[in-house]
Formats: sequence, structure tokens, C-alpha cells
Amino acid sequence: MNKLTMTNSTPNSRASTAPKPNAWHAWMSPRRERMKSRWQSGPHHRTLSDHMNVSRSPFLLTARDSQCPPQGHWRNWMFLGGRGAGKTRAGAEWVRWAAIYGHCRRIALIGPTLHDVREVMIGGESGLANLSGRKGCGTYEISRRRLVFDNGAEAFAFSAEDPDSLRGPQFDAAWCDETAIWPDGLKVWNTLQMGLRMGAFPRAMVTTTPRYVPLIRQLYADPLTAVTHAKTSENASHLSPGFTDMIYGTYGNTYLAAQELNGELVEDQHGALFRRSDIDAARVSNAPDAFEDRVVAIDPPAASGARANHCGLIAAARRGDQFYVLADASEQGLRPYDWAARAVALARETGANRLLAEANQGGDMVRETLLAAGTSIPVDLVHAVLSKHERIAPVASLYQQGRVSHVGVFARLEDQMCSFGADDFRGSPDRVDALVWAIDTLKRSLDRPGIRRL
Repeated sequence: MNKLTMTNSTPNSRASTAPKPNAWHAWMSPRRERMKSRWQSGPHHRTLSDHMNVSRSPFLLTARDSQCPPQGHWRNWMFLGGRGAGKTRAGAEWVRWAAIYGHCRRIALIGPTLHDVREVMIGGESGLANLSGRKGCGTYEISRRRLVFDNGAEAFAFSAEDPDSLRGPQFDAAWCDETAIWPDGLKVWNTLQMGLRMGAFPRAMVTTTPRYVPLIRQLYADPLTAVTHAKTSENASHLSPGFTDMIYGTYGNTYLAAQELNGELVEDQHGALFRRSDIDAARVSNAPDAFEDRVVAIDPPAASGARANHCGLIAAARRGDQFYVLADASEQGLRPYDWAARAVALARETGANRLLAEANQGGDMVRETLLAAGTSIPVDLVHAVLSKHERIAPVASLYQQGRVSHVGVFARLEDQMCSFGADDFRGSPDRVDALVWAIDTLKRSLDRPGIRRL
């Protein structure tokens, strides 16, 4: 098998070589015929009878319908699926097909980070480097962040963290992975559209576990988007034995199972204190130039390690009577000094003038840990007296009034916000706790009487 290699050097340019023609067998089954017609969909294809050999692409023989490009002249194909549902494999196969058999010469590979592009989309178990029976995938050049196919087609790696990197280049195809967790999905997508202008009919494939974020909703409603769905259970034969029984047994009919396992686009849950529509209505792409108050709030975990809760770390600010969520740096498994150093770094990055830390567990040790981590700003210890619902409800009311704006998309925070209070909520609302401390403290500073300079 021709292994894909990774190198830091830039090889000489390659001459384009056309694939050798291969005839389809006359005995092709009806399923193979159906697969052929689907992969043949749209003007970006060559005649399969000229260029495709079943033995070199066994995926066509075993792929489920949801993993095959829909028929018709769609511009965007969105494959919504649960964890482990076969999205990455479908995306990698589509890119290979587009490059080798579909006339596509320049393809964009966009993931949440550059690390995700290289380690999942290209080098992952289901990525381009590990396709069974693959042909012509060539070499990945680390220094130029591009994959060069044997026929001269190129695929370039981009991070959704840097939308402006998509300005200038042009493409005739794009594979966008895990778009639901892109930090500023709409900005990345809109910038990509300006460059998706090569070829007879440029297209994009989107593979993601769905979340009710603006970009996914926009694509879902777009008449030029074709949508396929897949559940984790449908791909059980390619997962560890017993995994699906265990995971479905644990999460059952919960909101988390509907979204993360069944690939369903779920909006608001009954009983949840926050609504996605309120968050979306007040969301902004960029923060104001100046703030009157900025804080970083910390909800420290009681323990560390793989089984510990996340350390909630939220940066927020106030301008007038409007509040802004600037960052979510929450992380699981951190030891005390590690989360303290992370909080200090976040405060420096966002210009916070003080740190807030819940001290119900740890007391003054929390302050000492933050001082040891090098903080140069005051540390205020806060103590939870009211129940979580009583503390969270007033902040949820501010969201309903449109007084809290998220600067960008914080997918994991928003998922937790919009599930807290629902009957099937499980775990600790660590991110929400930190958020509530931050917003509540900023509001108290606004409500506090004082002398105003005229």
C-alpha cells in the first residue's frame, strides 16, 4: 500500500498524471450501481466506467447511505452524526474522490485547530492517510500545510481559529470538520465562501456532531444544503465491542444522547434555565473597545485527575449596563497549581482587574494557590450560600433581557447552560458556576452606589 508520508521539506512540483482507466465489472450489483450514481452526483466527476476500480475503493461497497454524497446539484453537503458515526471516514473519502476523480485541483481542509486537521482529518485512523485501498494520496508537507496528491491536486490545512487565513486562496472544494465547535463559525464560513470559486461547480462538505449554533442552523435551513444523518449505533461494527451498549445504557434518552449519539439538532430542553435563542439574539462577533470592569471567575474542582470535575474558568466584562462573556478556558483534570496558572494567564490575556474564586472548598488555600501562580491583581473569594438554582436564575434573567452578550461562540459552555435545570442534566455545572460568579459580581459593581465624575 502506498503510505502517505509527512515531511518538513518542500519537494519539487509534480507533473499531473491521470489515473489509469479501469472498467466496472458487468456483474456489478444493484447496490454498487446505486453507490456509483451517488458518487457520480453533480458536474464535478469523471465517468466512473473510465476511472474507478471497485477493488481500489472498498468504501463504496460497504458505506452506508448517510456516508454517500446525496444526489442533485447541492452546494453544501452537511453530514450530521453522533460520535463515532463514520463522519471523518466519509469526509476523507469524499476529498480523495474529489481530488483524484472529480477534477478538483485545490481543496480546503478546515478543522477547529490545525492540530485537528493534521491529527484527525489527515493522520487520524479514518483520515486521508489511513484510507484502506487508497490510491494517489501522495505527501503531506508540514511546512506548507498542504497535502499533494499524485495527480498534482492539492489540499491545504486551515484552522477555524484564524478566519483571515482563508482570505486570498481560492478553491473548488472544501471539507469542513466539526463546524459546530468552531469559535466563530459564521465568520469562517463566510470567508470560505468568498474563496470557493474555482471549477464548474464548487462544493463544500461539512461533517459535525450537531449543536444548535448559528452556523449549523443557517446551513440546515439553506436550500442549497443537502443533509444526511447517522447515529453512533449505526457504526457499531467499527467501534469497540460493547461500546454502544455501554454508552446508550449510560445516557439513555437524555438530551446528551440525542445530540452526541444520535446526531440530532436539539434546541431548548424543558426545564432548562437558559435559552439558545436568548444567547443568539445578543451574540456579537467583536468586543467593544473599552470596558469599565473585567473579571476572571474560577470554580475550582475539589479534586484532580481523570474523574474530577472541570475547573470552570470564565472571563467576562462590563460596559455600561451590558455584560460580555470574553472567554471560556475551563478544563478538566487540572491540579491546583495548573488551574491557578491557567486563570492568571487568562486574566493577563483579557486585561482583568481581579480574580474571583469560589472558596466553599479550600478557603484561603485557593487564594494562596493563585498567589503562588504569580497573580498581580486582587483575588476576591466568594462563598455560595444560596442553592445553584437561586444563584443562576437572576443571571438567566439578564440573558432574557438581552443584557449578556457572548463574544463569539462558546459551544461547551452554551451546551451546559442550555441543559442545566432540565430533568436529564447530569454532572456538575462547573462552567455555568464560573459564569454566574462573573456576571453576578459585575452586576453588583454596577448596582453599588458611588461617586461619578461629571
